[in-house]
Amino acid sequence: MENFRLRVFRAVAEEMSFRKAAEVLHLSQPAVSQHIHALEEEAGVRLFDRARGEGHGSQISLTEAGRVLLGYAKSAAATMAEAQRALTALNDEALGALRLGASTTVAQYVLPRILGAFLRQYPQVKLSLVSGNTEKIVEAVAEERVELGIIEGPAMRRDVKTERLVQDEMVLIASPNHAWAAKGAGAIRPEELTGSPLLLRERGSGSRRVVERALKKAGLPLRSLKVAMELDSTEAIISGVEAELGVGFVSRCAVGKVLRLGSVKVVGVKGLEIVRDFSFVRLAGTEAAGAAAAFQRFAMGSST
Repeated sequence: MENFRLRVFRAVAEEMSFRKAAEVLHLSQPAVSQHIHALEEEAGVRLFDRARGEGHGSQISLTEAGRVLLGYAKSAAATMAEAQRALTALNDEALGALRLGASTTVAQYVLPRILGAFLRQYPQVKLSLVSGNTEKIVEAVAEERVELGIIEGPAMRRDVKTERLVQDEMVLIASPNHAWAAKGAGAIRPEELTGSPLLLRERGSGSRRVVERALKKAGLPLRSLKVAMELDSTEAIISGVEAELGVGFVSRCAVGKVLRLGSVKVVGVKGLEIVRDFSFVRLAGTEAAGAAAAFQRFAMGSST
């Protein structure tokens, strides 16, 4: 819905290059130049200083008029995007762009099935997905780089709000050759965890926060454990356990395949149950609308 000439202007101003703006917009460089010339004629001012720029490969610069217009162009683009979301929500349609963020375990093990079904039902949605640990996804939501996030731990910020999608369980896994996984070994006592190398997710991970809290509640602060390695994904922990580098806590939804293959075993820990929520996260004071609202409803319906 944004005026196309203003969109071209924003692209040139953000890239500070006619050539790069043409690549971003999938236009030819002459076409970009024509749009800028037309906009300058319409406004009656020069927007760029291209004395050493256009056609010579040197960087261009905004004039004072260009800087003023850029501020209004950004505001106009944001207003029109908001208008599009409002109109979409009014019609209860799922269409247009959806910027989604998901923490690593959710992105790898939970979302693929949901996204496939959602896009089959709503083919007009253009979805982009970023993944990272819970801390990074919450930050992306707070900075409005994504409209909706799904995380696997507490948000730890007041400028966002969460809503549960589904409950998950964290389980301890070990190599089949580990003494704890021996046939008939049964559940171990919590204090036995201090005697085996432990593989943990990196700091900032929602999974790590949940595990640390549960262990601390069981009388096992992190300093009492033999942390052998900090890894940046659930898959890395599973691979480390398979390679007999230690034991680790992972989501139960992540170990179905390796349990069937027999390459890891789940080990019970007496009195220790680690349950957490996979939760939607969005900016505080806002409600999901348009494609984001449709996706949230769809995902909650798929998880029941």
